[in-house]
Amino acid sequence: MAARNLEELQKRYASLGKTSGRGPGGPRGHRRGPRPQGKPKNTGATIRRLVAYVAAYKTRMAVVFVFMIFHTLTSVAGSYLLRDVVNALDKTVEPGKSLLLRLLMPDAVASGVLTDAQRLSCLGIILLVLAAIYLIGIVSAYFQARLMIKVSQSAVEKLRNDLFVKMQTLPVRYFDNHPTGELMSRFTNDIDNIDMMINSTLTNLISGVISLAGTFIMMVYTNIWLTLVTIIFIPLLSFGGSLIAKRSAKYYGQQQTALGAVNGYIEETVTGAKVIKVFNHEDICLDEFEVLNRDMRNKQFKAQFYGGVMGPIMHNISSIAFAVTAGVGGLLCIFNGFDVGGLTVFCNYSRQFSMPINNISMQMSTIFSALAGAERVFAVMDEPSEPADLPDAMEMTDVKGEVVLDNVTFGYVPGQTVLRHVSLYANAGQKIAFVGSTGAGKTTVTNLLNRFYDVDEGCITIDGVDIRSYKRDSLRENIAMVLQDTHLFTGTIMENIRYGRPDAYDEEVVAAAKTASAHSFIMRLEHGYQTVLEGDGANLSQGQRQLLNIARAALSKAPILVLDEATSSVDTRTERHIERGMDRLMKNRTTFVIAHRLSTVRNANAIMVLEQGEIIERGNHEQLLALGGRYYELYTGKKELD
Repeated sequence: MAARNLEELQKRYASLGKTSGRGPGGPRGHRRGPRPQGKPKNTGATIRRLVAYVAAYKTRMAVVFVFMIFHTLTSVAGSYLLRDVVNALDKTVEPGKSLLLRLLMPDAVASGVLTDAQRLSCLGIILLVLAAIYLIGIVSAYFQARLMIKVSQSAVEKLRNDLFVKMQTLPVRYFDNHPTGELMSRFTNDIDNIDMMINSTLTNLISGVISLAGTFIMMVYTNIWLTLVTIIFIPLLSFGGSLIAKRSAKYYGQQQTALGAVNGYIEETVTGAKVIKVFNHEDICLDEFEVLNRDMRNKQFKAQFYGGVMGPIMHNISSIAFAVTAGVGGLLCIFNGFDVGGLTVFCNYSRQFSMPINNISMQMSTIFSALAGAERVFAVMDEPSEPADLPDAMEMTDVKGEVVLDNVTFGYVPGQTVLRHVSLYANAGQKIAFVGSTGAGKTTVTNLLNRFYDVDEGCITIDGVDIRSYKRDSLRENIAMVLQDTHLFTGTIMENIRYGRPDAYDEEVVAAAKTASAHSFIMRLEHGYQTVLEGDGANLSQGQRQLLNIARAALSKAPILVLDEATSSVDTRTERHIERGMDRLMKNRTTFVIAHRLSTVRNANAIMVLEQGEIIERGNHEQLLALGGRYYELYTGKKELD
């Protein structure tokens, strides 16, 4: 198989998501439309939502604001005192033009003559005042930065927590249709970019506005004509910045999308490493990754280029403005009596006036990357959660386990029906088996039973009550599942089994392990039940992992049990041990068994044969063999299972 091209890879990993689920039309069988790419659709709304997270810490932000004002005032005041420093040394400047000289030596200023000793004394005092002002500025900057870091980390913590909470409320359908790697990218790359923007860019933005206001006032106070010269360049700065910003925002959105596609592909190839090696697929994987990686490089190049070029362009425009201002100021000194100290101060203010604009423009890459990431995060948070329980939803109590499917029709995608008018009943304590071809709808029945999806037509009842009338949490507490795909969490074996019932005693955990025939292999491990599992139980065989999942279900007191190919990963000898344990496990429980090994369903009270979403045969083992139909063909091997 040749490596897929860029367009196909982008659709598969960035738009369609990692496939999952079973059956035609099911989660593995349908595709979603392409996801829009580019810059954020609604930048204003995204910014408002981000600001809301910061605004939750109003008190801290108010203190930060105060420290920013102090820092700005010290910067502006310190710059203005440079005028006195220059004028104190310039004998051609009248002493009365120095603010500090008028305050420190009023008599000498009044006389219009200062000795060199007086000038040096005054200079020393000015420098001490400058040192005190800048010290206050340093302290203000320190506490401003410290508090802002706390605010940013608290805001990002809340954002990350809200995203994780939202993930817990999303329906199974969402996870079936989105790649794990891309979802992980929301928690890592996207939120990290937001953190960087709140921590640094937001501070620079707020302090920049305060600095602009303070500097502008002092510029007007120092010389109105030079202020007008500086203002002339503001439209040029704004136009140049907005022109580059539009392109930069577009490419940063594309960069985040490409990054999600790369993460999705990496996650899939890492989890499927064994399959890749078994089928010698390494070269194709390298080619496909190179395609995705090159695409991300190209998008990152454009995003970083337009984000990085803004700073130098704005800086050069500011330098031109500075040169023009200095030239005009020099003419004013020659022909209009403007003092050299005033010109020095104004040139410094001119730098300070453009500095916040330059700083913000140089951080546009961070801003656009964060906004693109924020939109992706908020897109997940805006996804509809599982439908709320009915207002009068009830808890399941004293469950007997009588399950009825009444004329159930369902499809994962509108227009693609998976189950068609399925009806069956299971009395309390009965064992019901589902057999049939792959994609016939067997697992779909159990998905509907747990309300991972809701039926399109008909209803499912437990003890005569529609399951939609029960609270979801209560419903799922009363249904234990052992899936074909195992999943173990990082922790000890004891903790993993106890996942089935957190309040279980150690003795009950051991008893459940014995029921599932897992006790013997657990005791052979170096640390027994305290063995720590990592990487989804990578240090265990597939069969051993399945045994732990079965033990987890055995520990649960749920009156309804679902076994979806529970013994597919164990050998025949272990399967016989499990079957004996399962007989004890299924006692007094209503059990639904999905199996391809028909030997495991021989003792079922009723066997349902599904084909193309319909029950074509039903009965016990002997009845179906006597019927000589599809089940007979499957059991005797006269017709292979599809």
